[in-house]
Amino acid sequence: MMAKDTFLNRKITLNLRGELMNLSKPAVMGIMNLTPDSFYGRSRVSSLDMALERVEECLLEGAAFIDIGAYSSRPGADEVSADEELKRIVPVIAAISDRFPEAKLSVDTFRARVAKESIEAGAHMINDISAGNMDEAMFETVAALQVPYIIMHMKGTPKTMQQDPVYTDVAMEVTGYFADKVYALQKLGLTDLILDPGFGFAKTIDHNYELLHKMEHLNIFGLPLLVGFSRKSMIYKFLGITPDEALNGTTVLHTLALQRGAAILRVHDVKAAMECITLAEKVRQQ
Repeated sequence: MMAKDTFLNRKITLNLRGELMNLSKPAVMGIMNLTPDSFYGRSRVSSLDMALERVEECLLEGAAFIDIGAYSSRPGADEVSADEELKRIVPVIAAISDRFPEAKLSVDTFRARVAKESIEAGAHMINDISAGNMDEAMFETVAALQVPYIIMHMKGTPKTMQQDPVYTDVAMEVTGYFADKVYALQKLGLTDLILDPGFGFAKTIDHNYELLHKMEHLNIFGLPLLVGFSRKSMIYKFLGITPDEALNGTTVLHTLALQRGAAILRVHDVKAAMECITLAEKVRQQ
């Protein structure tokens, strides 16, 4: 277990439309997919009523954020136009903002236009799996919007990322990638940055576990770390089970990530993740 003062120099607040959120205690981000092809069926919603029910469930179970995606990022996912992405996501943001004004909404998109229109519709932050690599306008857009921005490590695109990814040292390469991105974004005046190592994105099972083992390297940036393991193939393929059976493995990896400095757990199962945080915090405070 890490010493209690290991992460004291980390940035622990996010400005969410004028409201400061404190991340000194790790938080949970509930996943909601407005897509027909996301890998885990129970995260998918196909109507506005289902979306509102999912948000209510996540909030009641303790989620600090709801991450809304309208473009599946699973390996080999089909293309979705920007118009279709916006058609799926903007009405849902508006409805959630009206029904649950306390909900803090993250939008999972790599497109600057979708980011801008989502924030204008009421969202609070942007979660970009490509860290600006799939839309050159993204960095300047989020800097102008002045909203928290999650940048993830990935090579290639969702369609190509699992085609024989190669690293000499995955942790060092991910660290170097973030060094370049953080410098560019801070130069544009954006300071509310969250780093996502990109577990399951352009990485083999061994790469994922090596990266988790060395995840503390990323604490050098002094920025919040987000992890997304929830029911992914790095768990279920390695254990020879299905995504439906992967909650226990997810919780194990969440515990290890919390010990290495994770500030946000992006999950399908909010209640289990909240319990994991509560117990890990109890130990840390001793």
